[in-house]
Amino acid sequence: MNALNFLIQICFDLLLMVVVLRFWMQAVSADFYNPLCQFVVKATNPLIKPFQLFLPSRGKWNIAALVLALLVPFVKILLLMTINDMGAFNPVSLIIASVYSVISEFLQLAFWILIIRAILSWFSQGNNPAEYILYQLTEPFLRPIRNILPPMGGLDLSVLIAIIAIQFLKILLGDFFSGF
Repeated sequence: MNALNFLIQICFDLLLMVVVLRFWMQAVSADFYNPLCQFVVKATNPLIKPFQLFLPSRGKWNIAALVLALLVPFVKILLLMTINDMGAFNPVSLIIASVYSVISEFLQLAFWILIIRAILSWFSQGNNPAEYILYQLTEPFLRPIRNILPPMGGLDLSVLIAIIAIQFLKILLGDFFSGF
């Protein structure tokens, strides 16, 4: 049973990661001709297209991707509870757990993308399509921090501040949602 639980968790977590990336990329108006964006779009289109029939995008916000992102952990938790015979389930608790999962996945992705972007900045020669997407995804968070921080003589501490803020939010959300 542990192997099946592991497989279900991995499959649904990877799907949630790609769907959250799809939502995030559209929210920041990422270059959808970039190979990484093309992968995300092609991986999520079969699932998002049916939702887009009745949930159209609102400007930069892809409502269909957001609903799908909330639905993925809902189905995952429901499936795991059914397989492990955990008895009755509370729909409100499932919805709250789904919201927490989506927010947690977004913060986890933001953390790792910031780490990767920082490491790439040490070695990169520029003109890398993956690096450009990382820039587009993280710049909306880093720009306001840079506007507040005074110049440090070429040292950019905005990534460090953003990582600390993300970790703080993850702990805060974990404390908040642990009561449910």
